[in-house]
Amino acid sequence: MKIEDIQTLGELKASDWTSRSIKEELRKNLIAKLQNGAPTFEGIHGYENTVIPELERAILSRHNINLLGLRGQAKTRLARQMVNLLDEWMPIVAGSEINDDPFHPISRYATELIAEKGDVTPIAWVHRDERFAEKLATPDVTVADIIGDVDPIKAANLKLSYADDRVIHYGMIPRANRSIFVINELPDLQARIQVALFNILQEGDIQIRGFKLRLPLDMQFVFTANPEDYTNRGSIVTPLKDRIGSQILTHYPEDVATARTITEQEAKLDERQKEKVHVPDLVKDLLEEISFVARDSEFIDEKSGISARMSITAFENLMSTAERRMLLSGESHTAIRFGDLMGIVPAITGKVELVYEGEQEGAAFVAKTLIGDATKSLFDDQFPKIEKLTKESDHDPYEALLAWFFEQSGFVLEDDLSDTDYKAKLDSITPLTALITKYQPDIEAADLYFMKEFILWALVEYKKLSKYPLSNGMRFNDLYGSYISGLS
Repeated sequence: MKIEDIQTLGELKASDWTSRSIKEELRKNLIAKLQNGAPTFEGIHGYENTVIPELERAILSRHNINLLGLRGQAKTRLARQMVNLLDEWMPIVAGSEINDDPFHPISRYATELIAEKGDVTPIAWVHRDERFAEKLATPDVTVADIIGDVDPIKAANLKLSYADDRVIHYGMIPRANRSIFVINELPDLQARIQVALFNILQEGDIQIRGFKLRLPLDMQFVFTANPEDYTNRGSIVTPLKDRIGSQILTHYPEDVATARTITEQEAKLDERQKEKVHVPDLVKDLLEEISFVARDSEFIDEKSGISARMSITAFENLMSTAERRMLLSGESHTAIRFGDLMGIVPAITGKVELVYEGEQEGAAFVAKTLIGDATKSLFDDQFPKIEKLTKESDHDPYEALLAWFFEQSGFVLEDDLSDTDYKAKLDSITPLTALITKYQPDIEAADLYFMKEFILWALVEYKKLSKYPLSNGMRFNDLYGSYISGLS
């Protein structure tokens, strides 16, 4: 007989089920996973040696937890994954509003039902996926929402006076008894609402409209907070902070490889996009580098942070930009082009908080600047560093390429070129092929043309070439040759 097939209190007593608090339950199941070498928090990357060990220690210590970090650092995902450390099924007194433990009932309803029916008291089972409640803290949250209030309709229907505790309507926290309860953005919760949480965390008392109820609620609280909120919108009141056992600091990925793993895991791509659009590895690195340079940018408020969602949505936009071009040209396959990166500008502008200097320049300018800075950052890993000035005796690896542009009146790369025409245009710049052959001899054929365009954009960023946006593409010119030609 499966444990979840038990229907009465008598059958439950005869089984080997043991009543334990939710914190003990989490602790027991975590110990089992650690002893068996099983992963505790799957799909969370970059926290293996920092956040996850601290979270495991907090669970072993039976602490309520505050996850403190900037936006897009997987705080809510960590909290939700704690559900996997619960038992699969939990018995409750059937009909109980607050998930009464059949062995230790706390509500008037469950106590009276067990006193009346004894071992034939009906039992219901709750799956662990249903033992998670979440509330976003907003200024309009009330005590009635999270703790409860007197229900006049219930009083009228049951013909009860307001002195009878059966007129109480329980809020979210009592209804999440024996569950994980998450309050996101805790500093946004008004101070008087935070005060209402004191006794719940410490003693289990709740007070509703003059009813002082001794309800020893069995809860695992997880709070999330953003350091920026402490000064911009509110703070966690000190007595509440004192009752939270562990405060764990989250962080952004520390390297591009980890950031790439997160983006590839989280990006919602259509199977058609995955099949039809080739993405060079350099593109994936470039997308993540944009986030890294953004976190150090003088135009962006570092206190606000750069969410991992920026890279994710940028990747989705990039794939859609290439897919749209492919559909319009009637081709069946394509590869990412550097020019497609202009399609991710909306994903960047919607995710960054600009300081005054950034506002003056404009969000689109800042986004394009970030793309340029990321290009420069990665270029130095692929090719010889571009020097501003070189001695006549020094060999400049870019001399032939710059000379090619000096002799041209302008090189235009249209956005809507077919793949064949796009490749032919880039192949016409013969020094590009020689440069890649020398410094990137092992490059895959499918990545070759992105690399060629990447070099052109990098030379622009290093002020060796100039580019001018056109309505349907980009024109690249020699930085000084076009000016001299105009004079002559």
